[in-house]
Amino acid sequence: MRAIWKGAIAFGLVNVPVKVYSATEDHDISLHQVHNADGGRIRYQRRCEVCSKVIDYSDIEKAYEEDGRTVILTKEELKSIPAENSHEIEVVQFVPSEQLDPMTFEKSYYLEPDSKSPKAYVLLRSALEDTDRVAIVQFALREKTRLGALRIRGDVLVLQSLLWSDEVREASFPALDAAVRISPPEREMSAALVDSMADDFEPDHFTDDYQIQLRQLIEAKLEKGDALDTEETFGVEAGEGGKGEVIDLMEALKRSLDRKRAGGSAETSAEADSGADEAGEEAPAKRATGSGTRTAAKAPAKTAASKTAASKSSAPKSAEAKTAAKSASTRTTAAKTTAAKSTATKTTARKPAAKSEPASAKASTTRTRKGA
Repeated sequence: MRAIWKGAIAFGLVNVPVKVYSATEDHDISLHQVHNADGGRIRYQRRCEVCSKVIDYSDIEKAYEEDGRTVILTKEELKSIPAENSHEIEVVQFVPSEQLDPMTFEKSYYLEPDSKSPKAYVLLRSALEDTDRVAIVQFALREKTRLGALRIRGDVLVLQSLLWSDEVREASFPALDAAVRISPPEREMSAALVDSMADDFEPDHFTDDYQIQLRQLIEAKLEKGDALDTEETFGVEAGEGGKGEVIDLMEALKRSLDRKRAGGSAETSAEADSGADEAGEEAPAKRATGSGTRTAAKAPAKTAASKTAASKSSAPKSAEAKTAAKSASTRTTAAKTTAAKSTATKTTARKPAAKSEPASAKASTTRTRKGA
């Protein structure tokens, strides 16, 4: 256990330093709320109704409202009240335990000695045992003045907070004012029923069946694998801000959508430019080294490029652009073949002329020698 508070019991002139521990705990299984669609956590925010911002605990104060007017009380102002800042459990009187109405019992705390010597602690415990009385005390806990009863449980002093008298409601039911006659046999029968069920109270014999069955249900779902990773249920923490934040979020979504649309248009243009480059580069890659062939190939390549650009402007799809490029390549290849055949013909025609020139030269040389 961990101490929730430290103080001292003021028993006349005797001071008993103690540590305060919660004597009870809630055994209920802790459940939280989630979105049934995706299991996301549902959280509650401390949102200001004036500025619509989410407020930190450090910026929260307490206030009192009455007749349409609100009075804000700061932490410093509340701490200035002596009872709120006191760590003293003051014994005000000792009373018989039977005078305490169980209706007023609230929460119980264990008190542990907080000094090197527990003599003062044991002395107070012995006084309560010897007199068979309960000490009525006043103390402050969690910024609230409280009334309490100091009694013994085993060897430990127990501080039990009590409700103030005006916190217990009066029971007023008109139906109970009516006169009701109960016959002696009815009283005897009810008494016999009580006797048949009479026993000593043993708290360990009673269990919380609902919590047991709930635990069994959870364990069965875990064994079945019907569970989510806890980290997946945590989303982005909501930042501070109210309606203004929603407007900013909508603006951010709009900008993202516009950017996405612009990116799509840029991608389409890039594909078209890439198709044009492919059509323009594919024809020169197949050009011959001869000057006549190069000249004949340029014209069809330009014509194909212009036809490809026109085709892209009407239907800017990369598949159509590639088809146009292939067509241009086919035409260019045909032009190259024609130009190559023409060049070969010209070359063949020139070769006999080159051979006949030496023959004429030889004939003229022979005639000159004979005339000489």
